[in-house]
Amino acid sequence: MSDDKKIFIPSSPLPEGRRGVLTPFEPGTRTLKAGYQVAPSFLPLPTDIIFEKDVPITLRDGVIVYTDIFRPVTDEKVPVIFGYSPYGKAQGSSISVMGVFGLVGLSNGIVSGLEKFEGADPAFWCAQGYAVANPDIRGVVDSDGDSVLWDRQDGRDGYDIVEWLAEQEWCTGKVGMTGTSYLAATQWFTAGEQPPHLAAINPWEGVSDTYRDLVMRGGMPDSGFARQLQTGSFFGKGKKEDILAEAEAYPLVNDLWEDKIADFDKISVPAYVVASYSNTLHTAGTFRAWRRMTSEDKWLRIHNSQEWPDYYDEGNREDLRRFFDHFLKGVDNAWETTPRVRYSVLDLEGGDQINVAADQFPPANVVSTKYYLNGHTRSLNNEAPSDDVPATYVVGSNPDAVSFVTRFDEETTLVGYPKAHLFVEARDSDDMDLFVVLQKLDRFGTPREAFTVPNQSAMVHDITDHGGTILRYKGSDGRLRVSLRHLDEKLSTDDVPEHTFDRTEKLSAGEIVEIEIELLPVGLIFYPGEQLRFVVSSRNLLGTMMPGIVEYVGTNSGKHVIHTGGEHASYLQLPLQKQ
Repeated sequence: MSDDKKIFIPSSPLPEGRRGVLTPFEPGTRTLKAGYQVAPSFLPLPTDIIFEKDVPITLRDGVIVYTDIFRPVTDEKVPVIFGYSPYGKAQGSSISVMGVFGLVGLSNGIVSGLEKFEGADPAFWCAQGYAVANPDIRGVVDSDGDSVLWDRQDGRDGYDIVEWLAEQEWCTGKVGMTGTSYLAATQWFTAGEQPPHLAAINPWEGVSDTYRDLVMRGGMPDSGFARQLQTGSFFGKGKKEDILAEAEAYPLVNDLWEDKIADFDKISVPAYVVASYSNTLHTAGTFRAWRRMTSEDKWLRIHNSQEWPDYYDEGNREDLRRFFDHFLKGVDNAWETTPRVRYSVLDLEGGDQINVAADQFPPANVVSTKYYLNGHTRSLNNEAPSDDVPATYVVGSNPDAVSFVTRFDEETTLVGYPKAHLFVEARDSDDMDLFVVLQKLDRFGTPREAFTVPNQSAMVHDITDHGGTILRYKGSDGRLRVSLRHLDEKLSTDDVPEHTFDRTEKLSAGEIVEIEIELLPVGLIFYPGEQLRFVVSSRNLLGTMMPGIVEYVGTNSGKHVIHTGGEHASYLQLPLQKQ
């Protein structure tokens, strides 16, 4: 049983900086009048709202959790939407959340402060005839029990919350879920449990496999953000799961980690999924869930910014309202005619294309095309070199990377899943941590990058020159610990390699091994004369996803050899869109 492998440590009370105006435990019901402001910097309420505070919900194992409920002042029954996360239900007005909005360049005045961090704002949704529930999950703030991190337990608890909400006298019996990041990830788990009254979900960028997306991406024990997540949330009265200790104790996939993968085959509920190319934590997991979920009613929109500005954008919120109106209220609003896929194509110069319609992702006119590495000319070509010319670097030297470049003579668009297929060798070592990145260069060879957030201040330049990848897009990246190269034959496709991460296969002296590395999906246009650069390195070329995170240093030594040509024709596979 995976529960036998879970490791827990004591939690601690919610710190002052994460306490909002409504954090104190005060059960009861009151009406918040139109014009009410939870604090001066937040949006006044446009309409009266009934506020039920600290309402107890008893889960199937007897654990009691507490939720805040905001609903319209009406005698009619209404559907309800909610977000499930370990962030305190009243943190929307906390100093910490206000600081995050400031970091990305959002005004706190675009929300009421009543929303759960990364979730639906009652100020908007109650005015549209919806209730909003903000539960504190098990083990968080005043709720009982011990908290877990992205686990099937979240799915079971989510099921119980859905069914409890559906039974309330004010509810129509229709329940939806929405939210970004953590609130997106838990939707995969809840939907996989198939609660009968869950009518629709809206995962807006979120992890779907805790091992592959959070603690061991590419098989590397990169615990920086996991540490920030574990220590910076899950505050409560009991214990919390120690995901860091578990990663150290169980570095290979076992039943503990299997229970932290969403049950995609059972996600059949209508879903409006939102993704981006630029979030090194969320992108792979969001696309994975989109591909593997079985729902016949699923829509995908790929935006060109960062999730928080995108989620709270007025136009996007209206788009989501149409989705929920259709599936939670039964409104005949032609939502079903919405293109199943709307994707972005980035040019990184301010001319991005957005909401490009397609029936699938990648679009039907995309052809996976091999660009072979040439170790002699350091170029990428459609023909493989006849002889094996290795490209090498010494770990820790300058440079400790090798790159390959191609120039496009005509306008070229990439949309879909790139991957690297490499023949590699480790000299004076039995393993390699490899990092790869695909960059766009202008016609003069200068890397093209773009901020994903409104804040482009001097401070944001400082923190994104190396790191802060969710704030500034620099290209598609991937990584792999070579000893964990074994592919999952059932799940791997020609475009997207999936690794089992359940066995270690060390390299012997002189051994050349064949590996595949998944890169994050792309939507990228190259104008005539512009170039694509592919880099292989022993270090993380992009840095951490968020400021303040301790950066992982690859476990490397000796010399890395990338073989090219002949019997070892390494290549980069690119999703080229045909005109």
